[in-house]
Amino acid sequence: MRILIAGGAGFIGSHLCKKLLNEGNDVICVDNLLTGNKDNLKDIEDNSHFTFLNHNVVDPLPISVSAEAVFHLASPASPNHHSPLSYHALPMETMLVNTVGTLELLKFSEKNNAKFLFASTSEIYGNPLQHPQSETYLGNVSTIGPRSVYDEAKRFGETLVSYFIRVKKLDARIARIFNTYGPFMQLIDKRMIISFIEHALKNEPIPVFGDGKQTRSLCFVDDTVEGLCRLMFYPKTSGEVVNIGNTEEHSVYEFAQTVAELAHSKSEIVFSEKIPQDDPLKRKADITKAKSLLNWEPKISLTEGLTKTIDYLKTKI
Repeated sequence: MRILIAGGAGFIGSHLCKKLLNEGNDVICVDNLLTGNKDNLKDIEDNSHFTFLNHNVVDPLPISVSAEAVFHLASPASPNHHSPLSYHALPMETMLVNTVGTLELLKFSEKNNAKFLFASTSEIYGNPLQHPQSETYLGNVSTIGPRSVYDEAKRFGETLVSYFIRVKKLDARIARIFNTYGPFMQLIDKRMIISFIEHALKNEPIPVFGDGKQTRSLCFVDDTVEGLCRLMFYPKTSGEVVNIGNTEEHSVYEFAQTVAELAHSKSEIVFSEKIPQDDPLKRKADITKAKSLLNWEPKISLTEGLTKTIDYLKTKI
């Protein structure tokens, strides 16, 4: 199968490219490298079944490009205010790629009669009043808050996909991806786990927002990618919205402790005065639907996943 992956040089996208290549597909990676990193693709760039196209999906794809399936993962995704790759640092680019970019890829999929998957996010649930969050939960979000450039762009992206499903009868589906971690995350991205690991490996104080009691559920990237593939290719998935995430919930403080232990670090954990505005206090996926529809649930333990991530980042620090 000929598969196009928008955002294929990014963290999750690069893992997806490799999995689909290993399964015998022809893969077209489309990325403008705004937040993606071509180094993530070094081990496959000479593969005859792999094509890299430096292109911004806000613009129509070249007429010479065709595909039978399209994964749309292109977007800045880091919420960290201090990261130059975050959606706070790239607000207009984030809004456009999830709206105009989504529309262009939907039109491309319609023209090619291709299957389509939109990588949405758990952020569309906002600071949730329902816990855990199921796909039927409508969210608790702010249209004007600092995170809205990402949250609302993803929500409108879902609206566009839903329109193409209802009106255009496109074979499309929506994945709401919860916190994912693993190798190929960039240090400069400064997401929670990366920040914890970097400080731990340097034996520096590990910074935790607030009192550290806010919770997260982290899914290792290999599990996330498997979930995305099943949602794209399993039967009876067209038109579906499915959470892809882990149900093992820990406090942010517990994650910091675990990272320090696994990294054999001498770092102390230090607390900041406040949690950033609109930062959710709880985040946990209800994956009942993924289990029943896709026969999917995470397999890789937190210890195994963090150890692999720490080992990878040791080579980058």
